[in-house]
Amino acid sequence: MLTKPLKAVTSETLEACGVTAELEVAGGMEVISPVTGEAVASLAAHDVAGTEAAIALAGQAFRTWRMVPAPRRGELVRLFAEELRKSKEDLGRMVSIEAGKSPSEGLGEVQEMIDICDFAVGLSRQLYGLTIATERPGHRMMETWHPLGVVGVITAFNFPCAPWCWNTALALVCGDPVIWKPSEKTPLTALACQAVLERAMARFGDAPDGLSQVLVGGPEVGAALVDSPKVALISATGSTRMGQIVGPKVAARFGKCILELGGNNAGIVCPSADMDMTLRAVAFGAMGTAGQRCTTMRRLFVHESVYDQIVPALKKAYGSVTVGNPLETQALVGPLIDKTAYEGMQAALEEAKGLGGTVHGGEREAVGPESAYYVKPALVEMPDHAGPVLRETFAPILYVMKYSDLDDALEMHNEVGGGLSSSIFTTDLREMEIFLSARGSDCGIANVNIGTSGAEIGGAFGGEKETGGGRESGSDAWRAYMRRATNTINYSSELPLAQGVVFDID
Repeated sequence: MLTKPLKAVTSETLEACGVTAELEVAGGMEVISPVTGEAVASLAAHDVAGTEAAIALAGQAFRTWRMVPAPRRGELVRLFAEELRKSKEDLGRMVSIEAGKSPSEGLGEVQEMIDICDFAVGLSRQLYGLTIATERPGHRMMETWHPLGVVGVITAFNFPCAPWCWNTALALVCGDPVIWKPSEKTPLTALACQAVLERAMARFGDAPDGLSQVLVGGPEVGAALVDSPKVALISATGSTRMGQIVGPKVAARFGKCILELGGNNAGIVCPSADMDMTLRAVAFGAMGTAGQRCTTMRRLFVHESVYDQIVPALKKAYGSVTVGNPLETQALVGPLIDKTAYEGMQAALEEAKGLGGTVHGGEREAVGPESAYYVKPALVEMPDHAGPVLRETFAPILYVMKYSDLDDALEMHNEVGGGLSSSIFTTDLREMEIFLSARGSDCGIANVNIGTSGAEIGGAFGGEKETGGGRESGSDAWRAYMRRATNTINYSSELPLAQGVVFDID
């Protein structure tokens, strides 16, 4: 329970992480906590000139950091993981304050940071290239990987620290400095993370200035990062609309881009599904983080033979789920980020009703002050796959539809623009394999008997189509932070040409 004003709790939490920035700047950028809808800080914002200075400093850091052996770079990330473990509770609370997540979800996001750091430490000794067969005698051909350059990371409010760490842990071991532009709605978490990393840098001893920087500000700061030819890679998490702006700008200057954008994720419930497991997976996937995850389940296709079994159970779960202040209660669902999110949710529900949808829930809850926006998650039974169902609304709305044939369900499943995450609930091997096959889900993440959210760091995270095609975190996502060179060495005294070309001169 809170025993003091939220602003004081925020300051103490930041201080515990090591933040020394001025939090009460007159006329600065206000930071609003969705928990109360009130300002908890006012920060000085960077401008374009400050952004350009940060880019220049990062460029200098790159010249030094790229020459540090990768296992040594991994040592910095190992120390960072140690500091994250020490600060896990404070960082988790900061996530709850700024993003409105439950304590469990806030701590889970910090754990995700720790996990990717552990992964990256091992990776620092595994940045493997290839030896490639060559057709020319007396030659050797190989592939090598080198640090890429300055990495700009732009993150969204709903995961205020984990995506930054997915990028930063890998970028650091790959030899790249990082400039982070967090969401204007969650800059305090970014400052806290940077402070924890700086503690690790102090222990490391010889990290160059500018290796990791945080830029607090509005769209003009992000635009300066995106437009700068001195930023080799932009990793941007946000809406599809944002990606449609960022992608072409980076491409126009021949930069590299990792886009993690929207996802209108769906699940399919088959006749053979384990209904108890399905109910729990759908409930968390659709209601967790108040529906404000890029992997939130937003559509559910239920076979007509089990519709009357699963939907009443879902209605009961939606009716009983607890909504409340994540800092004072054990509620499973916290607030929407702001008024705009609430209005967007209500507009989508009204549109669904106009198309014949039956809405269960969605009402505003009397939790906290009028400036905070708590709502009951909404379950909407829809007659057709149309209207708002085809669009991502960043709120806890789950549209439920019947299907009779799996091919029809897959057709509807793949009809939307987003292609991030998907799930099928079945114990039928054929249905399972069809869903995972080339004719099945067209998403970057395809799950069986688990929900659409809760991805682990070991696999590459990202999706197709309007989700942007980017991949972060595990697997071979590290390659995006490096440049590849194909090298051929002639150790003979002859000069044979490839493809049998002859070019003799006297």
